[in-house]
Amino acid sequence: MRDTTDSTLPFLKMHGAGNDFVIIDSRGRSARVTEALARAVGDRHRGVGFDQLAEIRDGEDSDICLDFWNSDGSRAGACGNATRCVADLVMAGLGRDRVSIRTMRGLLLAERRDGAVWVNMGPPQLDWRDVPLARETDVTALPLAGDPVAVGMGNPHAVHFVEDAEAVDLEGQGPGVEHDPLFPERTNVEYASLTGPDHLRMRVWERGTGVTLACGSGACATAVAAHLRGLTGKTVTLDLDGGRLAVDWREDGVWLTGPVAHVFSAQFDAAFLETV
Repeated sequence: MRDTTDSTLPFLKMHGAGNDFVIIDSRGRSARVTEALARAVGDRHRGVGFDQLAEIRDGEDSDICLDFWNSDGSRAGACGNATRCVADLVMAGLGRDRVSIRTMRGLLLAERRDGAVWVNMGPPQLDWRDVPLARETDVTALPLAGDPVAVGMGNPHAVHFVEDAEAVDLEGQGPGVEHDPLFPERTNVEYASLTGPDHLRMRVWERGTGVTLACGSGACATAVAAHLRGLTGKTVTLDLDGGRLAVDWREDGVWLTGPVAHVFSAQFDAAFLETV
């Protein structure tokens, strides 16, 4: 997967429960991704298309570092499903069942248990300054329509609990919440309904991307919010549009698992790279 020339750029396409990613391995060289490249690659008609792009870099105090980009070219502070996909790739390459990953979120630990890839996304950020919010606000009851809960998971989330998540107009409601002045860095937007004991149906609008089939950090935030509201325990199963994720909120952080798929490997052509 490593780049061996200056004219082309190898990449992988992977997904976790339909949450799809372009992954570029920049270990052993300088980082290649820029805002312009992320936008060009993220175009599903003229590029490849992705929910997020993840660039792997050499780690100093960790096995690897990961940088995340949204399809509009903005940076993402965290991405749970992409982290699991990259962890699966790196663990296979190193012949290990445990790796450390440095992200903007901090130092994360991923491990393989009984064939499943788990990642510790760290403790939830529940102080209004850490989410972040624009002013002091009770994060468990935001003064917005729908009475959402704010949770930071390295990126901000506004979690709404509704009677029927299937009935929510994500494209109609998501952008307004994402850009609400209460969120100085914009926010991801989740809608969830309780479907059984410790079981949620969740749908998501992602900051900088739009409607996606799944969101790992969003699943973590939703599980945390559900427990804070007294709807669930700390171990929660979530059904998203693209598949099922599981979250386990422990003393050491919020652990996430779900499916991982490697779709294909390819490379960006020199002529494409010259346009960006």
